[in-house]
Amino acid sequence: MNKGRFITFEGGEGTGKSTQVKLLASYLSLSGVDVVQTREPGGSPSAEEIRALLVTGAADRWSPLAETLLFYAARVEHWRQIIEPSIARGAHVLCDRFADSTIAYQAYAGGLDRHMVEMLHRLVMSGVEPDLTIVLDLPVDEGLKRAASRRDSETRFERKGREFHERLRQGFLDIAHRFPNRCLVIDASQSIERIHSAVLAALKLRLRLE
Repeated sequence: MNKGRFITFEGGEGTGKSTQVKLLASYLSLSGVDVVQTREPGGSPSAEEIRALLVTGAADRWSPLAETLLFYAARVEHWRQIIEPSIARGAHVLCDRFADSTIAYQAYAGGLDRHMVEMLHRLVMSGVEPDLTIVLDLPVDEGLKRAASRRDSETRFERKGREFHERLRQGFLDIAHRFPNRCLVIDASQSIERIHSAVLAALKLRLRLE
């Protein structure tokens, strides 16, 4: 059985993560690869219920600590119900956000102690890490402009203010700097096609996936 890989896409609001996840899933599927496409928060029935609590309502609905605990409650179930069994059967799992988002949003941007959040991850996820993390980077104003054009009700984090999103962007870049063997930063101001090509190149170089 071929080894399943866990690939995550990270970045601020409006960077095009969902689009790139879909493009990669389609590419791999057409190549005959077993692919599971998922997202966080959410991804499994119980985790989707928690998602509704996190992404809707007032911007200050939850404190950063409460958000972190809710995210990890959802993540534990997502991993148990979807990600781990999929990888075990040999599927490549593509996830729109994972633990790096919690570090970036709740620690770098929200003010929680980063080491505490990392310790929580080690405690409840046994040190689980993706095989590859694509970080899509975009200037904050452009990202928020793109995000505002979407027609949905999941705008709670978008409304946290520009300074929050600047800290968020720098948080993702710092995570990529600290974990260069796992993370690759891609300029998300490029065309969708160029970004997709860069993602494919990363898979071939980093994971030896054709």
